[in-house]
Amino acid sequence: MILKGKRILLAGLSDRRSIGYAIAQEVQREGGELLLTSFGRMMSITQMTAKKLDPVPEILEMDVTKASDIDNAVEETSKRWDRLDGLVHSVAFAPADALGGKFLTTPWESVATTLQVSAFSFKELARGFLPLMRDHGGSMVTLDFDNSTSAWPKYDWMGVSKAALESVTRYLARDLGRYKIRVNAVCAGPLATLAASAIPGFKDFEGEWEKRAPLGWSLQDRSPVGRAVAVLLSDYLDLTTGELLHVDGGYHAMGAELPPAD
Repeated sequence: MILKGKRILLAGLSDRRSIGYAIAQEVQREGGELLLTSFGRMMSITQMTAKKLDPVPEILEMDVTKASDIDNAVEETSKRWDRLDGLVHSVAFAPADALGGKFLTTPWESVATTLQVSAFSFKELARGFLPLMRDHGGSMVTLDFDNSTSAWPKYDWMGVSKAALESVTRYLARDLGRYKIRVNAVCAGPLATLAASAIPGFKDFEGEWEKRAPLGWSLQDRSPVGRAVAVLLSDYLDLTTGELLHVDGGYHAMGAELPPAD
């Protein structure tokens, strides 16, 4: 078990369709101890979902847009554990007017919310939980949808935020390397999650992605992403940091539609 004895905090588990849930399953399967965070109306969903895990992890209250909430979560974590080995940032949000082809008309207030929740919060979690990791090192992982070369239809300001998140990952890798803390992002292909259902036109990815990905792709199978995060949290990739690890069936590497197989 590659995470045996590792203590992992996961921010962003919602229902059983969430990528966070797949990550939580893999962390426990690989022997890791788990703490979850949630807040507000999402808390009841997280509580119901957590009951499907074995053992059932504790859930701390934490709104990633509030520095005081992060500091309180750090304090509560320190009461339970004397160290933190891994942190997973599985958090993203965009108001409705920041998606769906409204790029030119999205007001700054909605852009700011999208950037704060989806990108800046990763830095804030790193800042807050650093005291629990700086003496022994560890791993921080965030979830991305690769925006390095493409402007995706209707993804709009979430796409901009994911591009910012990729940059935040690299800068955190630069600044936290001195503490032997690795910082990486998993660039997942499209998955049918509660969050994805809020993106207009999301279903357009279905079929197209599977057709172009050389290894194939299923919108329903979150386990490959969960396993990739588990590996990044482990000690196997101990000199990998600032990396964008693609788990998308190879779609990102294809410049054009593949020809029919012989």
